[in-house]
Amino acid sequence: MTRSHPVSARADVYSRITSEIVAAIEAGTADWRMPWHHDGAATSRPHNVSSRKRYRGVNVLALWIAAEASGYCSGLWGTYRQWAALGAQVRKGEHGTKVVFWRQAALQADDDHDDGEAKRGRMFARTFTVFNLAQVEGYEPDPTATLPERERIAHAEAFVAALSIPVTEGAYDAHYRIDLDHIFMPNFSAFRDVSAQLGTLLHECGHATGAKHRLDRNFAERFKRDSLAIEEICAELTASFVLADLGIAHHPRADHAAYVASWLRVLKDDPRAIFTAASKAQAAAEWMHDQQPQTQELAA
Repeated sequence: MTRSHPVSARADVYSRITSEIVAAIEAGTADWRMPWHHDGAATSRPHNVSSRKRYRGVNVLALWIAAEASGYCSGLWGTYRQWAALGAQVRKGEHGTKVVFWRQAALQADDDHDDGEAKRGRMFARTFTVFNLAQVEGYEPDPTATLPERERIAHAEAFVAALSIPVTEGAYDAHYRIDLDHIFMPNFSAFRDVSAQLGTLLHECGHATGAKHRLDRNFAERFKRDSLAIEEICAELTASFVLADLGIAHHPRADHAAYVASWLRVLKDDPRAIFTAASKAQAAAEWMHDQQPQTQELAA
């Protein structure tokens, strides 16, 4: 079985993973369900069986898509060797899922990479084939305790409050005013349930992380006319990553239907775009976690 191999052409990595994400978006356009929407067992962020760290950036999307397509209930993944080291065996005939790992040659530092243009030294991409818990035999995961929904919601509300981003309710729609550094939200009655409200609020918080005094994010130079579409994807992914970390479902929003065509166009035109959006979303999610009393390490 293939365990890992160097990638000589970065374009192959971008194109392959982008094609999978585009296909997943197109498959979900009927009900506006994107690859980053999750519920049930798929709510959690995928994590590695050996390091126990959560996966990052575009790898999260790749593994969510694979889990959804195959009906995997677990978010636990590992390479063939990692499972074998734990005494488990990948079943014969199982097909793995590729994840991307970036290595910086000059500093020998491991990092997600945003758009392939190394700013701190040349980056090298490697892909690794990973297998889900459902594809192996001989391994029994440790039981994990799941907080009741009420406690998870309370934790999520405290999480948002710790961000110290001003929010006013009673607006006609949800939006972030960068000039005021202020989020405006509709009243709770406008939402299906509290998880839908939290998903929308975290989406707007995702936009707020791009403010100059936070992460100073600006896609205009890189994407020009498509900068707003990429910013929307970035905010959606930020909300999805954080909701997964908090154990809360992320459902489709009907008002995002208008964006889907632009999302598909920019991803098809630029295979690197989803890597950039996912990397910046990862940075935004980490900024949010950094505002909390505790943070957790994430896998590559």
